[in-house]
Amino acid sequence: MGLEISLLLIGGYLLGSIPSAVWIGRKFYGIDVREHGSHNAGATNVLRVLGRRAALPVFVIDAAKGYGAVMLAHCTDLTGDSFFFLKIALTAAAILGHIFPLFAGFKGGKGVATMTGCMLAIAPVPVLLGFVTFMAVLATTHYVSLGSMAGGALFPVFILLIDGSESPYKIVFGVVVALVLVITHRKNIERLFKGTENKTYLFLRRRKKEE
Repeated sequence: MGLEISLLLIGGYLLGSIPSAVWIGRKFYGIDVREHGSHNAGATNVLRVLGRRAALPVFVIDAAKGYGAVMLAHCTDLTGDSFFFLKIALTAAAILGHIFPLFAGFKGGKGVATMTGCMLAIAPVPVLLGFVTFMAVLATTHYVSLGSMAGGALFPVFILLIDGSESPYKIVFGVVVALVLVITHRKNIERLFKGTENKTYLFLRRRKKEE
């Protein structure tokens, strides 16, 4: 069983290492997105640098690889808490792969889309509610980072409301996710306080007079 789990974790890391932003940017636009914008290989930077047509497939692929990594847990006969903990370990492996991708020189993104896919495989309804929160904050403020942190902060609350207090491990997981999002966005938080954080407009072109 130990060897099987080790192989699954390696598989989760390799799935997370698929650098969709880098590959799509190079293949279809002739650029490495890590050399532009925020220098991250993630959907948000792709949106800013290359636009919606490039960002959407990047987000879908990154979320799908996270979802697929967690679903590897179903290859085992584990049940109960052991099954849940394996899903958490696979989540960590996939996010590690995205942040430090084997196939892109160990320089990736922040893992928000990948984490979303992982969480969708673990707690689908709370994740969907978190995504609604993210979109609402993004539409109101135009800050992707603020929307991500808001959705993450409410994730454990949604778990408590949907799954109830009988799922303590899920609640702890939700709290950890929220903390990870804050930690990975600490530079964004500094820019938000300074008023220098980049805004993202999904549906309307940025007006020339706006900064």
